[in-house]
Amino acid sequence: MVDYHAANQSYQYGPSSGGNGAGGGGSMGDYMAQEDDWDRDLLLDPAWEKQQRKTFTAWCNSHLRKAGTQIENIDEDFRDGLKLMLLLEVISGERLPKPERGKMRVHKINNVNKALDFIASKGVKLVSIGAEEIVDGNAKMTLGMIWTIILRFAIQDISVEETSAKEGLLLWCQRKTAPYKNVNVQNFHISWKDGLAFNALIHRHRPELIEYDKLRKDDPVTNLNNAFEVAEKYLDIPKMLDAEDIVNTARPDEKAIMTYVSSFYHAFSGAQKAETAANRICKVLAVNQENEHLMEDYERLASDLLEWIRRTIPWLEDRVPQKTIQEMQQKLEDFRDYRRVHKPPKVQEKCQLEINFNTLQTKLRLSNRPAFMPSEGKMVSDINNGWQHLEQAEKGYEEWLLNEIRRLERLDHLAEKFRQKASIHEAWTDGKEAMLKQRDYETATLSDIKALIRKHEAFESDLAAHQDRVEQIAAIAQELNELDYYDSHNVNTRCQKICDQWDALGSLTHSRREALEKTEKQLETIDQLHLEYAKRAAPFNNWMESAMEDLQDMFIVHTIEEIEGLISAHDQFKSTLPDADREREAILAIHKEAQRIAESNHIKLSGSNPYTTVTPQIINSKWEKVQQLVPKRDHALLEEQSKQQSNEHLRRQFASQANIVGPWIQTKMEEIGRISIEMNGTLEDQLNHLKRYERSIVDYKPNLDLLEQQHQLIQEALIFDNKHTNYTMEHIRVGWEQLLTTIARTINEVENQILTRDAKGISQEQMQEFRASFNHFDKDHGGALGPEEFKACLISLGYDVENDRQGDAEFNRIMSVVDPNHSGLVTFQAFIDFMSRETTDTDTADQVIASFKVLAGDKNFITAEELRRELPPDQAEYCIARMAPYQGPDAVPGALDYKSFSTALYGESDL
Repeated sequence: MVDYHAANQSYQYGPSSGGNGAGGGGSMGDYMAQEDDWDRDLLLDPAWEKQQRKTFTAWCNSHLRKAGTQIENIDEDFRDGLKLMLLLEVISGERLPKPERGKMRVHKINNVNKALDFIASKGVKLVSIGAEEIVDGNAKMTLGMIWTIILRFAIQDISVEETSAKEGLLLWCQRKTAPYKNVNVQNFHISWKDGLAFNALIHRHRPELIEYDKLRKDDPVTNLNNAFEVAEKYLDIPKMLDAEDIVNTARPDEKAIMTYVSSFYHAFSGAQKAETAANRICKVLAVNQENEHLMEDYERLASDLLEWIRRTIPWLEDRVPQKTIQEMQQKLEDFRDYRRVHKPPKVQEKCQLEINFNTLQTKLRLSNRPAFMPSEGKMVSDINNGWQHLEQAEKGYEEWLLNEIRRLERLDHLAEKFRQKASIHEAWTDGKEAMLKQRDYETATLSDIKALIRKHEAFESDLAAHQDRVEQIAAIAQELNELDYYDSHNVNTRCQKICDQWDALGSLTHSRREALEKTEKQLETIDQLHLEYAKRAAPFNNWMESAMEDLQDMFIVHTIEEIEGLISAHDQFKSTLPDADREREAILAIHKEAQRIAESNHIKLSGSNPYTTVTPQIINSKWEKVQQLVPKRDHALLEEQSKQQSNEHLRRQFASQANIVGPWIQTKMEEIGRISIEMNGTLEDQLNHLKRYERSIVDYKPNLDLLEQQHQLIQEALIFDNKHTNYTMEHIRVGWEQLLTTIARTINEVENQILTRDAKGISQEQMQEFRASFNHFDKDHGGALGPEEFKACLISLGYDVENDRQGDAEFNRIMSVVDPNHSGLVTFQAFIDFMSRETTDTDTADQVIASFKVLAGDKNFITAEELRRELPPDQAEYCIARMAPYQGPDAVPGALDYKSFSTALYGESDL
């Protein structure tokens, strides 16, 4: 009951705790004493009064109609006591004293008193409700009196699990609505506002009347009206509540809800009795011991596998890159050990765990035991989820490692290239700033000035030629930054210094040129021959420097095409060497001509060309260096070409094997699918055939090992693509694991069918008939039947499940057995389990109890000595350890209770 002493606007009424009466030894009085003490001076909430008037009126009329009458106004129509006495006669089935027919007030009071006396005779002592108030039409007292009648005759006798009245009715509601989403019955007010609880009660007992899945929690008025209309039309429960009043009331009246819900309880009381029947029993002692052992093995294997997964996933999810190639290569080798050594046994463990779980569940079903429910977090689905998480973490890990190695290799190459170009540039710029800052032109002769101008022009030409190198240095530094090179700080510092120095050289060059040009007007003579030498020597010198740089440039390639492209470019460079040599001879000829003219004219030269620092010795030295670097470059390119040819051989070798293994695995998967559908002969024949097939698959394993070896060679060679095959090693591994798992599961299915056949005594002919019927209606060969296919299969086997009400009910019963999860599919194993239960008998708790009674010499208990004398040692000790002491009046020391033990063996369903 709900406490109505709230907010000074609630009230209570009802019988007190004054007497025990005939209503059940005081329990009703005690219950009401706790819940329904009330104050006659408190006000009646208008919303609750409206709900109670409608509900109590409808409840009274549902009984008065049996006597051919009804009421219209609850506090007016009971004033003369006549219909009140009639109501009590109808609901109690007893006769009350003859009423007085007079119309005077005293006659009415006498009639009401007769009704109140009758209520009191049923063990309910009325408090504060007098006949005068009922005769005067006091609404509060009239409603209180009717509520007392409802409690006594409609609710008091409700009992669920030794509870009574309100608690019993509430527990009944909770049990019936437990499977329904969005329904949580905790009380008789707020829990019923959205209407889903009323619909759930109806659907639980009469599912054909309610389409529960189409109801929406956010549409309470529709839900309530639907339940009220269905209850009135099909269950003969009058509409006692108003949907809008319930929805628009913050807290619906508890008494009105209880009154209405009690009508459902009484309407379904027959179904309630049927549902409380005892469950069917499961296996006996030997089966129970074996099953417990299997459960312990499963728990242990599941714990070990989940722990391994838990430890492995963080390692696979660690994608923190290392700074060196050696460290990343070690991580790659560790991962290969994991795939080659550590994971395959775990794949087998996972498959074996699923097989053990299915076998255990089959044995439990065959012995009518409850299904095994592993510890929390150790379900097969939990292991599959953990395995899926493992493979998700594993996915892409090897690719990430290889990409990181490739990235680090690229970084090392770029860093070395940066250092080489920076060193060359720094060597060239050494002393250039000091040279540009000289003021030698201020005291030079005219010829000296001319020479200085020409020399500066040659320097500017040289400076422009170095611009490209500076840009390359900056570009390489930028790329190292973008690739997150670990020593980027030093690279950036050195690059910035080079750029700053380059800007300074540009500024100094411009300033010196302006100074020289300022005095150029005074200079007229110049040694044209030296100038021509300088102009031709400078670009030729730059060409040789660029050639040496290109010939020493590092390269990295991954395909035959790339190395052949480098070889072709090198061949083109070599074809330009004869022209370059002729240019060198021409430049040296200019120098010789200048010396000849000076000697012939007795000119004393200073010993060096005033316009350039590039001497013939430098040109010859660099030319000789170019000649030495060309064959070295030839050798390096040919070595790389040989390496790429070897890589191409590895690609073709792997592709050749993969293109055989991949289709073989796919073909075997298809064959297993056909075998599982087109099974012929006895189950033992099928099992032997499948095991031979499994051995043939396992014998193919060396081909995969060979492929793994070839794959490792490819990875060690850092080969990242293979255009000769669509199969990757990852695809082959996954396909192989699926193939082994599928054939193992198929063998397990046949083994379970043999278990079913042997445990149930099904003949080979019956099993073949079941298989033939199932396969006939499995049109898509998917291994499962839809509802319509399954119904046709049942009809073919003689079941009466045609489309009438009785046939539909029988079909729904069968579907609830074969498809308890409402997946819409019936597997062959579920079909076999059902047919075995339908066609064979099983042991029962009563049969086991009877067997124990024989061993006990017809006593109600048994002793440990008798168990050890009559049973094998292991089973005797099993019983002794689990049997509770017998508590009956005829008990003796050491007596054991075999009845409760036998019953406990078979488990209980949540009805």
